[in-house]
Amino acid sequence: MQSDHPIFKKSLKIIQSQLGFTGLNDLEQQVLERLIHTTGDFAIQHLLKFSPDACQIGISALKSGAPILTDTAMAMAAITPMASRTLCSQVNSVLDWAPSSVEGNQTRIGIGMKNAWIELSRKFTNSQSPIVIIGSAPTGLDSLLDLIDLGLNAPSLIIGMPVGFVGVTQSKNRLLTYDCPQILLEGNRGGAAIAGATVNALLRAAILSH
Repeated sequence: MQSDHPIFKKSLKIIQSQLGFTGLNDLEQQVLERLIHTTGDFAIQHLLKFSPDACQIGISALKSGAPILTDTAMAMAAITPMASRTLCSQVNSVLDWAPSSVEGNQTRIGIGMKNAWIELSRKFTNSQSPIVIIGSAPTGLDSLLDLIDLGLNAPSLIIGMPVGFVGVTQSKNRLLTYDCPQILLEGNRGGAAIAGATVNALLRAAILSH
C-alpha cells in the first residue's frame, strides 16, 4: 500500500488537535478521524456508535477473506480503490441481485439485499461472512435484519449508515437492538461516502497492522 498523502496526514493532525480526548480505542479513533476528514463535520463524533470490538472483528473478517457487500454502486465505487490497494477484497453491490423493476412499496435494494444475502450467507464460512455496508437505503438494512430474524447467518459486521428521512432512524434503532457487530451513525445522517469511508478506514488499518 502506498504511504498516505502529505495533505491527508496534515488533515489528520488538524483533526486530532481539535478532537482532543474521545475515549475511543485506537481503531475506533481511526474510523472517527476518517469520517470527519470525509465530511468536514466534527458533530459526527456524537452520532457514531460502535458495538464492542466491532472494528477488530471487521478487520479480522477482512483479513480472512470476507467479501464486502454494499447497498449501492456509489458505495461500491467508494470502497473498491482502497480494497484493491490493500487486501484485494471482493466488493459487490446488492443491485447485482436486484430486479430491473419493482412494484408497490418494495425497493430494488431491499429485494437485492434479500437475494444477495440468501446466496452469500450460505456460500462463506462464519469467519468469512460478508461485511455489509448500508449507506443509502434503510430498506436494505431492514431486509437484512428480516433475514437474520428468520435464522440466516449474520454478517461479520454491519455498517449501518442509511441517509434520509423516511424509515432511516427506525431502521438504525432496530439495528441497535441486534446482538451483532455493528458500526452505526445515529439520526438522519449517512450516505455512501460516509459508509464507504468507514470500511476504508478498516481496510487501511488492516494493512498497517500487518
